[in-house]
Amino acid sequence: MTKPPSLKRPFKTAKPAQAGKPPRPARPQPPERPGLPSRRVAARLLAAVVDTRTSLDGLTDRGHGHPEFRALEPRDQALVKAILTVALRRRGTIEAVIAACIEKPLPGGAASLRHILHVGAAQILFLDVPDAAAVDLAVSQADADPRSQRFAKLVNAVLRRIARERDALLAAVDDPRLDTPAWLFQRWAAAYGEAEAERIAAIHRVPAPLDFTARRDPAVVAAEIGGEVLPTGTVRLSGGEGLVGDLPGFATGDWWVQDAAAALPARLFGDLAGARAADLCAAPGGKTAQLAAAGARVTALDISASRLRRLKENFARLDLEAETQVGDLAAFRPDEPFDAVLLDAPCSSTGTIRRHPDVAWTKTAEEVEKLAGVQARMLRQAVGLVAPGGLLVFSNCSLDPVEGEDVARAFLAEHKEFELEPVRPDEVPGLEAAVTGEGFLRTTPAMLMRETPDASGLDGFFAARLRRRS
Repeated sequence: MTKPPSLKRPFKTAKPAQAGKPPRPARPQPPERPGLPSRRVAARLLAAVVDTRTSLDGLTDRGHGHPEFRALEPRDQALVKAILTVALRRRGTIEAVIAACIEKPLPGGAASLRHILHVGAAQILFLDVPDAAAVDLAVSQADADPRSQRFAKLVNAVLRRIARERDALLAAVDDPRLDTPAWLFQRWAAAYGEAEAERIAAIHRVPAPLDFTARRDPAVVAAEIGGEVLPTGTVRLSGGEGLVGDLPGFATGDWWVQDAAAALPARLFGDLAGARAADLCAAPGGKTAQLAAAGARVTALDISASRLRRLKENFARLDLEAETQVGDLAAFRPDEPFDAVLLDAPCSSTGTIRRHPDVAWTKTAEEVEKLAGVQARMLRQAVGLVAPGGLLVFSNCSLDPVEGEDVARAFLAEHKEFELEPVRPDEVPGLEAAVTGEGFLRTTPAMLMRETPDASGLDGFFAARLRRRS
């Protein structure tokens, strides 16, 4: 006779918890080292810019930026922005310095390690951060990340060497071309010549001054903030630190921040008193404010409702008025055409690299070509908005002629009802060289040289003034 199967459980059951007995508390985690969260966020955002071509401005927006950035204290946010700005502005130099300190190239999959090294090296080479703190925090960050943990000793050795040999290492790789992607430098050289391309690359390595457009008398604003009035009428403050909102005249709307080059297209309309004017890509509103301050009755169109809200907030501070409309240019149907139409079209923004160094690493040659097509289409859509005898100013902040001169030439060839009204050198004092032989306006960052590099230059901009025949 076979035995019946055993009814015993093969495993012991756990004893029921005693009623009322509290659970065992979790082991407390040691507090994170001061300064480590900001360095970790800096490396993470650097990866987002370089690896996924994400805008730095978007990532570091205090209201809508990356959650980890917004969680930092304001002081740490400022440090992260400083690290990222210089890490991107001098990216090629930093990469060359790191390469000189490593016997063999980093593994192909070591992206996180590379970002940690760049954040540490940026502080040691270009920021007023104690070397020991930059090194120790980078090592701690590498050690805490499973992807780079085995390289913690390498991080320590490389960054300590950079700290010891800083001057010699920088001198050995002192070439402005390093900090510009090769494809971009080649396009500049083709457009402006090798020497001018090198001058552009060199000025991009220097932090930009702060420029303002004055609501009324630029000399008064310059005296109040300690700046100077440029020949073009822009007020410039070199080496300005701190919050713009703390400067005299901000609360009273005496000025707004606007690069000297960005202020030029709106001035090409001349006298606007009483004229009907439209700004077709209005936000954030610097050029719109110029039109309104000149006495025009302005309609501000933009596809982004949130950006137009910011424009209206700025206009309230400046005590200026404009009608705002949210919508696509293709569907914009005003009751009557305008005397003056400004189309500052979306572009690759390569003229603003000095202020926005992430642009150099987030744009591609393919994007330049694509955006040129967008600009051409928008110009065609703007045709019916210009009254007979009225002016259409087409502009953008790209350094690439494909997005500027080529678009304007093609438009004029296609639309015989428009003619180019050449820009005169006397309209842009101090920037006479920016007027091309055809009568276009073309600035580069290497123009407007002053006594020191930090007081020199301006954004790269293109503008064409087009008159509709009566």
